[in-house]
Amino acid sequence: QVQLVESGGGLVQAGGSLRLSCAASGRTFSTDNMGWFRQAPGKEREFVAVISGSGGTELYANSVKGRFTISRDNAKNTLYLQMNSLKPEDTAVYYCAARRSSFGSFDDWGHGTQVTVSS
Repeated sequence: QVQLVESGGGLVQAGGSLRLSCAASGRTFSTDNMGWFRQAPGKEREFVAVISGSGGTELYANSVKGRFTISRDNAKNTLYLQMNSLKPEDTAVYYCAARRSSFGSFDDWGHGTQVTVSS
């Protein structure tokens, strides 16, 4: 099992930027696919982005493509989400997640960090 701790959330005005971090421990980080998800009030949790263990493959939800960038530093066991041109509809609790395979469900989840974008 891997432990995941998110940080970097906060309050930002529309058009602003934030960078989220997710510190991982307990398993070899570089072998895990890592993802970001979010859950807005009253809505189901949704996929944001995923990155392969090597960092060579990234996938994004259409709603964030071109604005968000997922990255990882395997030497630091840390996952990042750079969020630019933020919109009020990006307001949500953001979670990082890990899975051992390249597909399928994510096995381990962090507790989340709140991102609030004001208009």
